[in-house]
Amino acid sequence: MIRLLTTASVLLGLGAASASAQTDFIANVFYDASSPLAEYTYVEWADLVKELSEGDLNPQVYTGTVLLAPRANLQATQDNVVQVAHQTAVYTPSEMPVANAVQELGFNYSDQVVALLAAADFSMHNPVQLKEWSDLGLVYLGAYATPPYVLFCREPVRNLAELQGKRIRTAGSTVSAWVEQAGGVPVNVPSSEMYTGLERGTLDCASNAPNDLIDRSLWEVAKHTTLVPTGMYWAGPMWGYNADFWADLSVKDRGTLMEASARSMVRLAIGYNASAEAALVSAKEKGNTIYEPEQDLSDSVAAFREQALVNVYDLATSKYGIVDSKTLIDDFRAAMDKWQTLLATVDRQDEDALTALAMQEIYADLDPSSYGVN
Repeated sequence: MIRLLTTASVLLGLGAASASAQTDFIANVFYDASSPLAEYTYVEWADLVKELSEGDLNPQVYTGTVLLAPRANLQATQDNVVQVAHQTAVYTPSEMPVANAVQELGFNYSDQVVALLAAADFSMHNPVQLKEWSDLGLVYLGAYATPPYVLFCREPVRNLAELQGKRIRTAGSTVSAWVEQAGGVPVNVPSSEMYTGLERGTLDCASNAPNDLIDRSLWEVAKHTTLVPTGMYWAGPMWGYNADFWADLSVKDRGTLMEASARSMVRLAIGYNASAEAALVSAKEKGNTIYEPEQDLSDSVAAFREQALVNVYDLATSKYGIVDSKTLIDDFRAAMDKWQTLLATVDRQDEDALTALAMQEIYADLDPSSYGVN
């Protein structure tokens, strides 16, 4: 992995990579290299891309915020400063209303593997979502999904009484609405700012995947973790390519990148859950206290989930301007149901079997000669 000394050097020297016999290109993910969302999908992915392409494709990976702030990834990809980047749709809601509309269902699901593959399937086949990527000048090539988020807090938050007035880092409007309804104060900041907020006391709690206790050292500043599920996230591409760069690639190289995405998604699905479980054990060993939520807190989540399913269609229309919200939302829910069925009889630790299934069900009908090429 190559790191730049300054962002300016990228802009001056590397900002307009184009396809060639050996294609060097810049890939950016704003998570630290140790995070599953960087490790499997950019760091290891880059090696896989080189291997599958026999050296024809050479991604230069940047992790963390050394190159771009989290909210800058979309614009940088559109401007061809980077050729592919992770795009978290909740950071750009006005630019990605369709992706954010289906993300409103995140509070209602808790199976990360199903969500990851369903999000990829939906995002590469639903015509409304595909139009959004095209209008943004992006080519969507694969998904991410987090395990269910939990609460990391400076003080114990085990019940509704202890949650009252707490400033809680959230991502997405549905979980923010639940926090408000439950008596807390939602604060929408990037995940990269959780540690500082908790350390300084501008945040009382943060909602994120359990692996961040270790990957981002949150155990140091949040000694109390409550395993209350506060949603999971999949909105936006794990790999969003600059459309012009993608069009300049050979058909063979596009097919290679599809295959690399399929396997890397599966590696993320397997590794992310394992990382989350291991982090809880490690944090406890370091003195972090892990709580199960008390009944009133659990009941609050369950009631809000039912309410969210009823309200999601109107919310998609009123907040995100979706014209036919029922068709869009029901298509996503159908993808979730489809993958719940498909995965029922598959060994979720079998990387080859899951990759073959992803290739068959998601990528097989996407023609590398035409997908994402206007």
